[in-house]
Amino acid sequence: MLQALILSLISGSLVGLQNVFNSKVNQMTGIWVTTTFVLGMGFLASFVTGLIVEGNQFFDLHNMKNWYWFSGILGVGVVFCITKGVSKLGPTFAISIVLTSQLISALLFDTQGWLGLEKVPFTSKQLIGVLLIISGILVFKLKGNNVKSKRENDLTLDESSKIRIN
Repeated sequence: MLQALILSLISGSLVGLQNVFNSKVNQMTGIWVTTTFVLGMGFLASFVTGLIVEGNQFFDLHNMKNWYWFSGILGVGVVFCITKGVSKLGPTFAISIVLTSQLISALLFDTQGWLGLEKVPFTSKQLIGVLLIISGILVFKLKGNNVKSKRENDLTLDESSKIRIN
């Protein structure tokens, strides 16, 4: 259990870091080059690592349902949408929304037992947790706008003061 918690924490940190990098690459190249680069590098890294760790067993793919192969295609949408979201909303706000969406989707998949998952009963605690997260994002965003507005007002006052002095 501890190992899974640590790996989940690392994963979240890596996703946040990757999105910052993706945003920077997108500024220099464009969204489709970014998506291709990110997924291409991911393919190479996972392919080489898979060969090293698993050897010939890496290619043992029997008993896999055909529709599972489409999960890689979903990665194109993930990288595209997150990169665009980060560039328009900023990393913190965009990732807050992404994580909330992931949580709600996972909760829906769990409670409905979709895609072969074990069905988990929906509880009021889960609803309260999701509502608290959404409330936190709203508080964060509203507070962020007030701080930004205050900074813009301070900048305007500073600039007008300089003009008056000159």
